[in-house]
Amino acid sequence: MLWAALTTAPAEKAARTMSIVLDLDYHAHADRPRPGRQSLVGLMKPELRDTLMGIGLDEREAKMRASQLWNWIYHNGVTDFDRMTNIQKGFRQKLADTFLLDRPEIVTEQVSIDGTRKWLFRFRDPKNPLLPPVDVETVYIPEEDRGTLCVSSQVGCSLTCSFCHTGTQKLVRNLTAGEILGQVLMARERLGDFPGGVRPTDGLVPAPRGSGGSEGDSRAITNIVMMGMGEPLYNYENVRQALLIASDEAGISLSKRRITLSTSGVVPFIEPTGSEIGVMLAISLHAVRDDLRDLLVPINKKYPLKELIEACRNYPGLSNARRITFEYVMLRDINDSDADARELVRLLAGIPAKINLIPFNPWPGTNYECSTSSRIEQFADIVNRAGYASPVRTPRGRDIFAACGQLKSASERLSKKERDALTA
Repeated sequence: MLWAALTTAPAEKAARTMSIVLDLDYHAHADRPRPGRQSLVGLMKPELRDTLMGIGLDEREAKMRASQLWNWIYHNGVTDFDRMTNIQKGFRQKLADTFLLDRPEIVTEQVSIDGTRKWLFRFRDPKNPLLPPVDVETVYIPEEDRGTLCVSSQVGCSLTCSFCHTGTQKLVRNLTAGEILGQVLMARERLGDFPGGVRPTDGLVPAPRGSGGSEGDSRAITNIVMMGMGEPLYNYENVRQALLIASDEAGISLSKRRITLSTSGVVPFIEPTGSEIGVMLAISLHAVRDDLRDLLVPINKKYPLKELIEACRNYPGLSNARRITFEYVMLRDINDSDADARELVRLLAGIPAKINLIPFNPWPGTNYECSTSSRIEQFADIVNRAGYASPVRTPRGRDIFAACGQLKSASERLSKKERDALTA
């Protein structure tokens, strides 16, 4: 899952020479997790309060300190307890001796010619830091009126969608709520998005316009999409917790209408996504017949189209102002006929929806090809005439393999024994 781009092979080769790869080996916060110290990143406020009570604070003071920590972690982006100037120095030292405010390490940072950035982030298992580290990819897409961060929810993926490069990487483990938020916090740091932060100096990221929260028009990251590596609804509890923290007004403060969760169709968790998290929903559809979708998106065998579409019709808060986005990758001679377009319109009849047409992004070893531009235009015309917005997703970040379906981390190099240890 992610963002689409379409170029010819010669154009890709030329563009690749213009992209920037910053092999930073960047240990932004080298104070790595170790047994005996718990990370406070990713805890809900009641959990944070209870954790502070566990080191001797009474309930009243723990509640106050939890609010202070929350603001320092998520609004100010602080990773050093000693910078928390409204907390007594002696207590700051006790916090530093007991807890962590960890962020992921940056293995590489790549910058596309269009300003798209892709980070390879490295995490160590929070329960057992002695296990091998794992890597995930996170992508930032700057646009004229927004800046969107595409966040991963798992290391690898278990869905094996046949057109997706990420699906060829075996699932290693779920990310914790803190690791999901760690991607957001690290990206905000790199983009100078915290108070007093410095923007990148490579000149490739345009100044953002628009706001996703309470910081006026100064934010680089205004939107979050759970469209990176993994299936978010197979890691529901951690994703739920991370997104509730991201949308909290006292913290990162992103509007829930600027957070989108994309699922391939884990039907039992679609209703809770709306009622418990309240974010925007996107569905990776890609086919309008069960026989074809079984091949393209194998989870369809468990939750076929009839069940999936019914769950979408009942999505809490669904309205013309809160439409569901249906993502449809355009595969040449596979799912791109006029008949497919007409059936798509029939299938979604009555659902407030937007249909994103995604030109297929090739990757090494794939047997699929992207639909021609004329075929995509004809498909879009049919959908548009039926009253649905059907934008063709603009090419972004393909020269650094940051586009839709192209994410794949180095964690696949772990042996089966190592993967088993990580998921135990």
